[in-house]
Amino acid sequence: MRAYLLRHGHHVEAMRLLARIGMARQVYDDAELLLAGVLELAPHYRAARQEYASVLVELHKHEQARSEINMLLKDDPDSRELRTLDAYNSVGIGEHERAIALYGSLLLATPDDADVHLSIAHAEKTLGRRQQAIESYHRAAACRPEFGDAYWSLANLKTYRFTDEEFSRMRTAEAAATTRTADRIHLCFALGKALEDQGEYEESFRFYARGNALKRARSTYQADIIESNARRQTELCTAEFFANRDGWGAADPDPIFIIGLPRSGSTLIEQILASHSKVEGTHELVHIPQAARRLRGRDPDPRNPRYPGVLTEMNAEEFSTLGKQYLSDTRIYRTGKAFFIDKMPNNMRHVGLIHLMLPNARIIDARREPMACCFSNLKQLFAQGQEFTYSIDDIARYYRTYLELMQHWERALSGRVLRVQHEDMVADLETNVRRILEYCGLDFEPQCIEFHKTKRSVRTASSEQVRQPITRVGLDHWKHFEPWLDPLKEALGDALTRYRQ
Repeated sequence: MRAYLLRHGHHVEAMRLLARIGMARQVYDDAELLLAGVLELAPHYRAARQEYASVLVELHKHEQARSEINMLLKDDPDSRELRTLDAYNSVGIGEHERAIALYGSLLLATPDDADVHLSIAHAEKTLGRRQQAIESYHRAAACRPEFGDAYWSLANLKTYRFTDEEFSRMRTAEAAATTRTADRIHLCFALGKALEDQGEYEESFRFYARGNALKRARSTYQADIIESNARRQTELCTAEFFANRDGWGAADPDPIFIIGLPRSGSTLIEQILASHSKVEGTHELVHIPQAARRLRGRDPDPRNPRYPGVLTEMNAEEFSTLGKQYLSDTRIYRTGKAFFIDKMPNNMRHVGLIHLMLPNARIIDARREPMACCFSNLKQLFAQGQEFTYSIDDIARYYRTYLELMQHWERALSGRVLRVQHEDMVADLETNVRRILEYCGLDFEPQCIEFHKTKRSVRTASSEQVRQPITRVGLDHWKHFEPWLDPLKEALGDALTRYRQ
């Protein structure tokens, strides 16, 4: 298609087709540029505009997406696709009440739409309406008995317990030859959690292992690319490199980044901070990874990437522009509080970039003991991303890379990152809360200790857990599965002791 466009110039259909290929491959930046070009040439091309709106939603450009969606809805207010896209975009903004209302209106015409019931349940769960969410998940499963995502979403509440009838339905659906792979994966993880709750740890582990194997087989994740990038970061981003760029970037102190691995206690830290009167809780924002992706450029060579080497070619104004752009793009998630949280765990790979863009932002490393952290990831099925969590070798290598990278940031940016050990937080909550608040320049407020009483939307897998007082229950839970985790211990190696250093 690119060769065709080089020969024939700005051909609307060729540009649109190339954009759709980009969308299918999740290369949304390219798709956005191509569709914007199509609309310049053909501003009344509705199909292209709808695809453009969809791409903007995927890029988390929610305000711009809403403008495009509203424009389309004026001419076609009854379009189911547009109304669904509007609801999905509302979820992205954090307008969950509006999303529930929009999804509910869709059910008037199709009351047996399992996907819509699931979407409503997700929004209700995010708002803390546990019972309503359970009822909506049940409706989704009733509409499509083999709907794995409905069962996994119930299991992912962490506090739900399946009935014998549900157990039987899940086992039957998982074993059926006609069940789609995506549903089978969800069912394996749901059965793993259900059996774990019953104390059937050996069979539980078998289902977790089966789910991970199926998921990993569909993934293109390559651990050596992540490791190579981390090595480049440590070679380039030295103390001297940062000293020569002291004071660069946007000076605003607003963001508080919580980084680390998923399932490391980061949602707990977020909930504590979001309980403070001056701190806005948002969610796992994509804007830093997007900035890094733009720096990598189009058609990046994963074996010889442009980023992070390109950082050496950039000047103070360029980093300041990146910082201001980040603050502008994230404003939609804020309501006027002085500080806001960005809880994207993968930002640990971009601490150097964050420092150059936003030198006064706070960065908190949420760390958890490696066996507990890694196994918690192995039994978690993520909605998207986190492809390193679906095999023992991948998660162990990622944890080791994380330790090495954080050790480097501690050397190159001494005192810049606050490490919070999850086990210490559980053992002495108040001391660690005061330590976190002091690091963020915030006065102590008692509601931060009583974080579980804070009413706010929480999107992560720990949403129900942070709505309860802190306990030690989960710290050593992995030991129930210890007979089958020798390969994980071996793969982690000295990380089993080094994580505390």
